[in-house]
Amino acid sequence: MSVHDQLAQCLCDLIRLLWTLLLPCVFLCMLLTAILVALVMGVRVWLQANRNARRARDGRPTVAFFHPYCNAGGGGERVLWCALRALQNRYQDVNFMVYTGDQGVTGQQILDGARLRFNILLPRPVQFVFLKHRLLVEASLFPHFTLIGQSVGSIFLGWEALTEFVPDVYIDSMGYAFTLPVFKYLGGCQVASYVHYPTISTDMLSVVRERNPRFNNADYISNNLFLSAVKVVYYCLLALLYGLAGSCSDVVMVNSSWTLNHILTLWRATNRTCLVFPPCDTHAFLQLPLEEDSDRKCHSIVSIGQFRPEKDHRLQIRAFRKVLQRKEAGLVAGPGGRESLRLVLIGGCRNQEDEDRVLMLRGLCQELGVADRVEFKLNVPFEELKRELGEATVGLHTMWNEHFGIGVVECMAAGTVILAHKSGGPRLDIVVPYEGGQTGFLAEDEDGYADAMERILALSPSARLEIRRNARLSVTRFSDQEFEACFLAAMEPLMGTLER
Repeated sequence: MSVHDQLAQCLCDLIRLLWTLLLPCVFLCMLLTAILVALVMGVRVWLQANRNARRARDGRPTVAFFHPYCNAGGGGERVLWCALRALQNRYQDVNFMVYTGDQGVTGQQILDGARLRFNILLPRPVQFVFLKHRLLVEASLFPHFTLIGQSVGSIFLGWEALTEFVPDVYIDSMGYAFTLPVFKYLGGCQVASYVHYPTISTDMLSVVRERNPRFNNADYISNNLFLSAVKVVYYCLLALLYGLAGSCSDVVMVNSSWTLNHILTLWRATNRTCLVFPPCDTHAFLQLPLEEDSDRKCHSIVSIGQFRPEKDHRLQIRAFRKVLQRKEAGLVAGPGGRESLRLVLIGGCRNQEDEDRVLMLRGLCQELGVADRVEFKLNVPFEELKRELGEATVGLHTMWNEHFGIGVVECMAAGTVILAHKSGGPRLDIVVPYEGGQTGFLAEDEDGYADAMERILALSPSARLEIRRNARLSVTRFSDQEFEACFLAAMEPLMGTLER
C-alpha cells in the first residue's frame, strides 16, 4: 500500500471516529435542550398558575415596581413615588406593589419617609415585598468585574422577587435590565422599564478604547495595551447581553436625550422607547426672590452634589483657583479682591469612602492656597441649602456625561446663573435656549470653567438677571405634573391590557 493510500485510509478512519462521536453529542445536546425547555415551560406554567390564583382571589390585577433601594432619598426614588401616585390616581381598580431590599423597616415607615423627603402622599396603600438578598446587587460584593457581577446578581434577586409574587405588569424603575427577561419569559408578565442611566454606554467603550484614565478606568488599565484590549472585549460582550435583556421590555422610558441615544443604540427598541423627564421638586426654589444682585459684596459659587468621584470636585477647586489668581491680578471685572469670591461645596457623604474624599479635597484646597475661600457643607438641611442657593451668583456642575442633572435644574430654579458640564443631560436637555434666550453656560475643562466664571462675573447685574429669569422659566418642563402626564401616556398601552 502506498503512502498516499495509507494517508487516505487514516483520514477515513478519523472521519468515521468523529462521526461516531458527533451523533451522541448531537443527541445529548438535543436531549439537554428539550429538558431545559420543558423545565422553563414547567416553571412558567407554575408561576402563571400562582398569578391566576392570586388574581382570582383578589379580583383585580397587580402592577409591581422593582426598586431594591426604595427607602433611599435620591432622584430615582422620587420617580418611583411620583409614578405610583400617578398610576393610583388614574387606575382605581388596580393593586400596586413594590419589591424592595430594605430591611429593618416596615412598609408604613417607607411611605412616611417618602412623605417627609419628597412631600408625596399616596392616595392608597401599597403592598411591599421585602427581598432578603439585595447584597447580590451591591457593588462592594464585586471589587472586580463589577458590572457583570451586579447584572448576574440582579437576575437572582429578580428570581427571588418573582417567586415571592407574580404580578400582571412589572416595571423596573432602577435600571436592572437583566430582570426583564426573567419576568417576561418565566413570569409571563408585561414588562416596562424606566432607565436613569445605561449600565454600559458607548461613551464607556470609547474611554477604554482611547485609553483615557477616568474614575471607572484605572490608570493601570489605561496604561496597559493588553488590559485595555481585554476590557474592551469585556465591555462589548456586556453591551451585547445588556441590549438583548433590554430589548425584552414592552415599554421603555428614559430620563434624558443622552440616555435615549444610548438606549436606542443598545436596545434597538425604537418604536417602544420614549423620553420622560424625571420630576424635579422645584416649588420651594421657585419661591426665592429673583432680583438684580448689584449690591452684592461677595459672589458665591455654589456646587450641589454627593461627594462621589464622578462629580469631579477637584475640577471645581482647580478652576476656582485660576479665577482667584486672575482676580488678584486685576484681570477679573468687579470690585474687591479674592475676598469677593467664595466657593461653597454642598453635598452628602454616603459612607466612610466619601468622607475620606472630602478630607482629600480639603487637602487639595490647602495645597492650592484657596482653603480660606472654599467652604464644605455636608449633609445640610433643606433650609440651609435653599438659603445658600438664594444667595449664590453661580451654580456649578462638573460631572462628565451626567445622565440628567437634577442639581442643575434646582440651581436654575433657585435663580443662579448655571455653569454646567458640556455633556450629557445638561448640554442636551437642560441648559438650552428658552424662547431664544440664554439659560446658562457650559464648559469642559479647567480653563473653560475659569473663563466662563469670569464672563458671568463680568456681566452687568441686568444681563445676569435676564439669564436667570430665562433659566427659571425653562425648568417648568421638569415639574411633577409634566412627568405624571408623560408617564401615564407611556404606560397606557400596558395598562390598557389590564382593563380589558
